[in-house]
Amino acid sequence: MARRELEVGIVYDLLGTAPGGPGAPPDADVEYEPPETLEALESAIRAAGHRPLRIGKPAELLTKLGQGTLPHLDVAWNIAEGHGPRNREAWAPVLLEMAGVPTLGSDALSQSLSLDKAWTLELVAAAGVRTAGHVSVSDSSEIEKLIDGWEFPLFVKPRWEGTSKGITTQSKVETKQALGAEAARIVADYGQPALVEPFLPGPEFTVSLIGNGPPRLLPVLQRALDADSGIGLHAVDGSDWVTPGVLGDALVGELGAQAVCAFESLRCRDFARVDFKCDAEGTPFFLEINPLPTFALDSSFAILAEMEGRPYHEFLAEILELGLARLGLR
Repeated sequence: MARRELEVGIVYDLLGTAPGGPGAPPDADVEYEPPETLEALESAIRAAGHRPLRIGKPAELLTKLGQGTLPHLDVAWNIAEGHGPRNREAWAPVLLEMAGVPTLGSDALSQSLSLDKAWTLELVAAAGVRTAGHVSVSDSSEIEKLIDGWEFPLFVKPRWEGTSKGITTQSKVETKQALGAEAARIVADYGQPALVEPFLPGPEFTVSLIGNGPPRLLPVLQRALDADSGIGLHAVDGSDWVTPGVLGDALVGELGAQAVCAFESLRCRDFARVDFKCDAEGTPFFLEINPLPTFALDSSFAILAEMEGRPYHEFLAEILELGLARLGLR
């Protein structure tokens, strides 16, 4: 029996389309995708025997719903980040849920919880995932009291951003004065609390997962670090880089177990990427989970497809099929 062709809508934000204006940070749209990502998803959908339909940004999805012009969709693949508040990654999933359209990936609640890094750290720690401690700061004058007893260096970043938004070489701070200034910059430029954590000097790893019940672990990737600051090279510009970690079986096993625990404790679905960084002794600590990861042609997923010797559209088609199986649409 021939399988029915599904209408697969894609909701997305493209680079260059983030709201700008005076006071907008220079990396306002860094989370958005280039057109090539959209084309790769379309190729994957066609490779799986289905028909892709471009829906546009969450605001365009909202307009189509309000006007009654949203075409029939059997399922949607959302890669839209939204902009502004910590619920922005939930905009498209909520609208699609209201429209009765099944959606690949994690639902709105998991998206919002995981974007708020402080809440995520508390939830995964309660589930048994190793975290390094954190404080959330809205007023830089409160910092000294909150970090009493902590040792420098510390690391400062926005509480609910992704794709390394707001991170520079100055995010690693060595003094109370630098800490106060950096926290004040985050609050002023990004309109949200600053998250302060111990700076972990060891290697950084990322673990990608696909599928469900349980998710399938993909090979662990080590991220290059800026040789001077020890910050991930994906976050800062650096002329020299290092990869100081050694991926032995024990470490790979621990990273995988911790990644699955984080994925399942936040009720993620279909795909996600989990990031870890090690301390000076090589012990890994959870940094964050991204259930709305980039599928760009230079992303972890594209690298993993290349490592497997597979065309990228074929790799993405497998992710689509796993999501359809969960939804009962395969």
